[in-house]
Amino acid sequence: MGGKTSAKSKNAYNARAYDRISFVVPKGDGEKIKAAAAAAGQSTNAFIYAAVCNRMEREKGDKIGT
Repeated sequence: MGGKTSAKSKNAYNARAYDRISFVVPKGDGEKIKAAAAAAGQSTNAFIYAAVCNRMEREKGDKIGT
């Protein structure tokens, strides 16, 4: 019944294509980050990823991502 867009297929692709990193922030800061991401017109993930990439490039010249 599933087909190519089944959750199992998506999960298998995501496991092959992406690394998962989890982090915690103090209570209330998560909502602030989500609001800042929305104001920037980005998903929370894209917002955090861009921030990490920018800092890495600034501090060490390491360029990651596309």
